[in-house]
Amino acid sequence: MSQRQVLQVFELYQNARTRFVQMVAEQATRPQNIETLQNAGIMSLLRPLLLDVVPTIQQTAALALGRLANYNDDLAEAVVKGDILPQLVYSLAEQNCVYKKAAAFVLRAVGKHSPQLAQATVDCGALDSLVICLEDFDPGVKEAAAWALAYIARHNAELSQAVVDAGAVPLLVLCIQEPEIALKRIAASALSDISKHSPELAQTVVDVGAIAHLAQMILNPDEKLKHQVLSALSHIAKHSVDLAEMVVEAEIFPVVLTCLKDKDEYVKKNACTLIREIAKHTPELSQLIVNAGGVAAVIDCMETCRGNIRLPGIMMLGYVAAHSENLAMAVIISKGVPQLSACLSEEPEDHIKAAAAWALGQVGRHTPEHARAVAITDVLPVLLALYLSPESSEDLQVKSKKAIKNIIQRCTYLPALEPFLYDAPPNILKYVAGQFSKVLPHDSKARRLFVTSGGLKKIQEIKAEPGSLLQEYINNINSCYPEEIVRYYSPGYSDMLLQRVDSYQPPTN
Repeated sequence: MSQRQVLQVFELYQNARTRFVQMVAEQATRPQNIETLQNAGIMSLLRPLLLDVVPTIQQTAALALGRLANYNDDLAEAVVKGDILPQLVYSLAEQNCVYKKAAAFVLRAVGKHSPQLAQATVDCGALDSLVICLEDFDPGVKEAAAWALAYIARHNAELSQAVVDAGAVPLLVLCIQEPEIALKRIAASALSDISKHSPELAQTVVDVGAIAHLAQMILNPDEKLKHQVLSALSHIAKHSVDLAEMVVEAEIFPVVLTCLKDKDEYVKKNACTLIREIAKHTPELSQLIVNAGGVAAVIDCMETCRGNIRLPGIMMLGYVAAHSENLAMAVIISKGVPQLSACLSEEPEDHIKAAAAWALGQVGRHTPEHARAVAITDVLPVLLALYLSPESSEDLQVKSKKAIKNIIQRCTYLPALEPFLYDAPPNILKYVAGQFSKVLPHDSKARRLFVTSGGLKKIQEIKAEPGSLLQEYINNINSCYPEEIVRYYSPGYSDMLLQRVDSYQPPTN
């Protein structure tokens, strides 16, 4: 056998290996093939190919493993159990750009499924190698490494702390300053995932100057980058007053309000979330948002959205209104109440209705003026129906009841309360009767209207427990009228009159 024939055997073997990994990598992109590949023992066949002498075979084998591990946690677990991760980590420092990207992809695919699998990537020393990759000349390698770090960090505070301890944060901040949009996106996403778990982790991100760089990108034309930037700033701002003030000091207002008019729904949602996370902390921060036109802008945004996109805006209005009478009045003046009422009526999801009910309760709980502004939108009967509906979730029932109580206890606008005399259960009725008992003694016009509308008659029909608060309120209401009027509207009085007619003997001439 000639030398050429011997080498031809090696060439055939190499071609077969190349064809094999290429086909596996291709088939791994189709979900219907995954189980067949798994049952054929693909993991044990790919593992030795990671150490192949031919670089393209190594790279394609890593790519195939990444696609398989990405599919579900069972296959990711198989990668861990097959001792493949240490091999990949070792190669990250040694190999070329293409292999580094493929190896980082496998680490990301394994780490994304659960904290346990993410911990497995940490335990095999992946973080140090990934952080080194953040300094690579190739933007694609940086992106792949940042992506893997983000997927590890997003699970919990311990894993995020491990990413921080490996020195990733300053390099991620450098990455968001790179020209490549894809790298900016994933670096911002990684900073967001690190910041979200605790004030300490968010402070770590702030300490390396991340806020200023993130704030500068709020108006970037790339929608996906804006998602991540707004998300990162939200996660920083949510933890404490100090962190929220640092975000505000980066001059995000009024710039961030332009995002509320963005054509992308998730840019709107994340912008509302950022404003909500700032507003919730103090009256001063809420006032700053009001002064910047933030409340009106959020209300306009809510009008153009549906579903979960509306939720942060609903919550933001509730937080602003909760702080003080003046801030609640700012929500009313900006026409926030009709918008919240619309959310309560239009949205099919109970958790969104519950948020709207809570926010309406926060607006209406301050003074009679606030309560009237809520009551005149006819939202009280809707809240009562949601509270009484057996189809409503427990949370929706609780929040609807609390909102009704908050509004009614301040409401002196009796026409809005009167329907409750007919429909409300006793635990709500006592608050309604309480308001009538406060208003009627001092308002002769209201007393007359209460009689002509049938309200006084209805009060006499209520069967209250003797000595109860409800009975006390009924007695107070009755004391506002002459005794004969109260008797006239009492149940059975007409029968008594008829009996007197029957028993009456007219005088005979």
